[in-house]
Amino acid sequence: MTFKTLEFVLPDIIICLNGTLPDTHTFHRLRSIPIAAADGAAIQLRQKGILPQSIIGDLDSFASDRMFWQEYQDVTIHEVNDQNSTDFEKTLEYVRRQNYRTAMILGMHGGEFDHTLNNWSILMRYGKILHLAFYEKGTIAVPIYESVTITTRPGEMISLIPQPSTIITTSGLEWNLQKEELALGKREGARNRATEVRVKIQVHSGSLLLFLNNELPYMPQI
Repeated sequence: MTFKTLEFVLPDIIICLNGTLPDTHTFHRLRSIPIAAADGAAIQLRQKGILPQSIIGDLDSFASDRMFWQEYQDVTIHEVNDQNSTDFEKTLEYVRRQNYRTAMILGMHGGEFDHTLNNWSILMRYGKILHLAFYEKGTIAVPIYESVTITTRPGEMISLIPQPSTIITTSGLEWNLQKEELALGKREGARNRATEVRVKIQVHSGSLLLFLNNELPYMPQI
C-alpha cells in the first residue's frame, strides 16, 4: 500500500465565501496571499478594510458595492450569469482557469443550513481537481480520497468525517480502526486523538474530511 504525505504549504489563493468570515487579525496573517471573493463576501471584506484581488459571481448581492470596487484598478470583477451554479462553484472555476491549484477557503458556514451543506458537497467534488482546504478558528478540513501519512503531535485532536462513507484502517490514533466503515447517519469518526508523531490513514474505499489543528498561513496538501 502506497501512502501519500500530507504536507503543510502556503496556499496559492484565499477564497472567501459569503458566510462567517474570520476577524481582521486572521486576514493580516494571510496578507501575502491573493484573495478571491465570492459575490457578497466582497461586502464583508470592505467592512473589514480588506482588498480582494478578484470578485466573482452573479453579483446579485454585490450590486450596491460595485461602484466602490470599480474605483480600484487592482480589483478584477468577474460577472458570471449562470443560475445553474453557485457563487462558490463560479469562484472555483475562475480560480482553476487562472491556474491556481491550492486554495484555502474561508466563510464556509453562515446563513441557511442547506447552503452550508451544499458548500461541503462542492468542496468534496472540486477537491478531486484542486488542492482545497477549509479553515475556521484554528481548525482546518481537507478532503481525503486516498491513503495518507500525517505528521502531528501526540494529543492533537483529529476527526475523520465520512463523505458520505468510507472504509479505513488507521494507526497512531487513540481509537484506531481496522478496515472499518464510517458512514453518515451510521457511524462517524469525530474527536479522535493522535498518540504518535506519525498518523496513517489507509483508505480502502470512499472518501472523508480530515479535520486537524492548523497554524496560519499554512494549509495541508497531499
